[in-house]
Amino acid sequence: MSAESIAALDGPFSTRQLLRLDEALRVADQQTGLTFSVYLGELAEPTRESAEQLHRQLEGAASAVLVAVSPNQRILEIVTGSDARKRISDRDAKLAALSMSAAFAGGDLAGGVLAGLDQLASHAGRH
Repeated sequence: MSAESIAALDGPFSTRQLLRLDEALRVADQQTGLTFSVYLGELAEPTRESAEQLHRQLEGAASAVLVAVSPNQRILEIVTGSDARKRISDRDAKLAALSMSAAFAGGDLAGGVLAGLDQLASHAGRH
């Protein structure tokens, strides 16, 4: 078992949830032609700048969408690259964030992320 596998077992998601998240990311990427990523963990202050820095590290950042969630800080940031922003408006991202936040408040971290990815991909449309 790799170190990543062991780390995943210690994380907040079950193996089934991780598989569902992986599938949701793959489908969102394929349907939209954008690259979707999820970061789960602490964000340095200021959190928006921290999320933007993580986004810049992604390959093909211009067409990437990062959903950064820090449950302990109760922070959610959605960062879109310049190309992705043409297809996902700030309003679209805010709507996705609202539905994610509602799921998080109900204790459903994985469900919230899945719902957010689905909404963001739907707003982006097919490529």
